[in-house]
Amino acid sequence: MDRGRMSRAKNSRPSELVMRVQDTNRTSMVYTTPQSKQPSFGKLNIPKPQSGTSERRTSFFGPRTSGASMSRNSIMSGFGGTEKIKDARPLHDKAYVQQCIRQLHEFLIEQGYPFPLSGKTLQSPSTKEFVKMFEFIYRQLDPTFEMPTSKVEEEVPAILKALRYPFVLSKCSMYSVGAPHTWPQALGALMWLIDNVKTFWTLNKQELLLIDFEGVDSIEEGTEYNKLFLDYTAETYSKYMEGEDTFKDEDEALFNRLKKLYNVDEAMLATIQEKHRIFSEEVERLEKESQTDRLMTKRMEKMKLQADLKKLQNYRSSLESFKANLETKTSELSDELETTVSHLESLKHERTKLQQLSQNQKFTPADVERINREKNELQQTISTLSKSFEAAEQHKWNEEIALAKGKEKVELKLAEYHKLARKLKLIPVSAENACGHDFEFRPFECGPSSLAQNNKTQIQMLLRKLVCGVEEENSRLANTNLSLEGSCEQVNSNIMDKSNDLKQLREQIRKLDELLGCDMQELAREEQDWAAEMESIENHRKLLEKKITYGYDEAMQHLKETQQQYHLVVQETNEERRTVANNLVSVFTTAANHLAISEKFLEDLHNRAHRMCLKATEEDEDAVQKLRETLKSFKSQAHGERR
Repeated sequence: MDRGRMSRAKNSRPSELVMRVQDTNRTSMVYTTPQSKQPSFGKLNIPKPQSGTSERRTSFFGPRTSGASMSRNSIMSGFGGTEKIKDARPLHDKAYVQQCIRQLHEFLIEQGYPFPLSGKTLQSPSTKEFVKMFEFIYRQLDPTFEMPTSKVEEEVPAILKALRYPFVLSKCSMYSVGAPHTWPQALGALMWLIDNVKTFWTLNKQELLLIDFEGVDSIEEGTEYNKLFLDYTAETYSKYMEGEDTFKDEDEALFNRLKKLYNVDEAMLATIQEKHRIFSEEVERLEKESQTDRLMTKRMEKMKLQADLKKLQNYRSSLESFKANLETKTSELSDELETTVSHLESLKHERTKLQQLSQNQKFTPADVERINREKNELQQTISTLSKSFEAAEQHKWNEEIALAKGKEKVELKLAEYHKLARKLKLIPVSAENACGHDFEFRPFECGPSSLAQNNKTQIQMLLRKLVCGVEEENSRLANTNLSLEGSCEQVNSNIMDKSNDLKQLREQIRKLDELLGCDMQELAREEQDWAAEMESIENHRKLLEKKITYGYDEAMQHLKETQQQYHLVVQETNEERRTVANNLVSVFTTAANHLAISEKFLEDLHNRAHRMCLKATEEDEDAVQKLRETLKSFKSQAHGERR
């Protein structure tokens, strides 16, 4: 419903719905027309301002699906009737209820609710808290409203009814507002009231825009305007009921008709709009000029110049420091140049000395050539020796690597030997199977190879002795194992015999269980038969009691009818007696005899009916007694058979 309401607001179409908040101090936009010297027709189509919150408002109409192919059910169909409108809001949906609680909490916080408020309180509020929230929201419509202290449960539904709340909020629900079955309806009423408050605020904003219409005589009360407005309302409402939400064509047609009705001058309207644009631009320019202060601008310029001056001073100081650095570097370079010149002169002096020495030396060029040749031969010898040394070092390295690998293999084998010896409990000397001998092999601790060889032969001899002992023990254990296997086979045969006996016993137990189950089923069937028979006997007894009661009632009814007939006859007889008493004596005598005969007949009839009733009662009691005896015998027989 929010989308429909927002779209109609954007198209500047006044709502056709009945107002739910009556405001007598507000002049309606529909029945007012500006009466000024300049035409101001453009103010009629003023769009409704949109809500400031981004979240969708929950309307009391609930969500609706509109479209061109879908029709609406009119809420105006029951004018003056008592038809109740069904609440289409999903008030029993937890998600919808939580959304409404969140919107209620936000509204109360935004409007400055003076009492403490929390989300937990809004989940199940008390009646007092609900009345406070209702009073606070209603004061947004009527600031002078004061909630009475007594009969609050009747006052709140009455206010909602006066505001034309379309649904029923019972008085009983006000006694337990926070209950799970009543709080959603009360929450829906608060959300509807919040919608009305927001609508009221929106319309008040429109009144501020149309304030220049008040106090002016209106010409919209005429028949022509009313006819135009009623035609427009009928067309838009019919299309609204068909599912449309926008009415651009109808708005344009109404706009053109109202132009013709009010004789609007398009050229003058355009000139006024142009003047308005020029004036607004002038106002903006003047506002900008008024906002700019010349003194402030000069001060800003002064501050900028001071900043530039400071930057220049900093730049000057940096240039001076750079100049000083350059001067120091120049002095350093001049000193370095002087030292270089002095060094160059010393090198020249040394060169001259060396030249003089070479000129004065005693070696001939042949000696120099021989010395150089010997030098080359010595260098070649050194290179060959270094290569042979490197080859020897490489051979040594390879031998060491091979030795290390062999040592690792030996150590691995020794580790395996020691591991196996520890498993066999031969290591250490105090082990179980060592017998005081040391079976641990230490090839790298014995020193020379001869000692290692002696240690190896000694360990081998000890191991051979140990193997012989182990083989003898093994043969003895094998003989023992054979004897034990024979005894085990005998035990297994005994176990097989016992298992066969056990299977036979289990089969017998199973058969006995099946027989017991059959007996139990048969006993259960017999009990069911006895229960059915008992039930049939009980039904027969009840039927007999019912028949006896019916016969007794019928007899009593017959007796009452007889008594009534008797009284009637007595009355008739008395009447005849009175009539006959006034007539002849002979007729009186005849009537008296007839009365005596009638009384005798009635007494006989009464006695006969009484006897019949007693006889029927005795017979029924005898039959009931026989049935009871039969029932007791059946019960005793059933108990005996069960035992």
